[in-house]
Amino acid sequence: MATCRVPAESIEIAVMAKAPVSGYAKTRLIPTLGAAAAARLHRQLTLRTLATIHAAGIGATTVWCAPDAGHRFFRALRQRCGLPLRAQADGDIGQRMAHVFAAGGGQPLLLVGTDCPALNAGHLRQAAAALRCVDAVFISTEDGGYCLVGLQQPAPELFDDIAWSTAEVMARTRDRLARLGLSWKEVAMLWDVDRPEDVARWQALRQQEADA
Repeated sequence: MATCRVPAESIEIAVMAKAPVSGYAKTRLIPTLGAAAAARLHRQLTLRTLATIHAAGIGATTVWCAPDAGHRFFRALRQRCGLPLRAQADGDIGQRMAHVFAAGGGQPLLLVGTDCPALNAGHLRQAAAALRCVDAVFISTEDGGYCLVGLQQPAPELFDDIAWSTAEVMARTRDRLARLGLSWKEVAMLWDVDRPEDVARWQALRQQEADA
């Protein structure tokens, strides 16, 4: 059981991002948008996520890049924003997430993806505050997964044998947390952009923000 002793400002953030390459990023949306437009959407969502993290002002941020950190998009992030870049490990999403937490040296860490434009700075601050007092924190998504996971210490078993990209991800994760005896909190449920109807929702959100 975690104890409430971790200062929120000591919690770092890791971002897992793909290079915005046509045919590589947002592949599930290629039939709807086309490969080039899907890649542009991924770039927009990644930049929005990084801006949200910056606004939250929680702690140092590292970008974990796939397939590696060599793409010009990632190099520009390093040059313009001073963001450290690291290459994601091989394997499925669970193995790659476990690797990020293992590389954190056992320190509290929030790990976020780039597919959730509904994520805001307040959500990140809530997650960081919650992680002071529990072993794990999540922001779940309406499709049954999650867009943020935070751990006080690495727990690689949490990511083993999960049917990723299905509606069972968060439910299976809850079962695993209970089996491992880990305390956790889910601070919000948001929506992410994986389906054609999600694209329309994203466009509506952008228009709403532009009109505000």
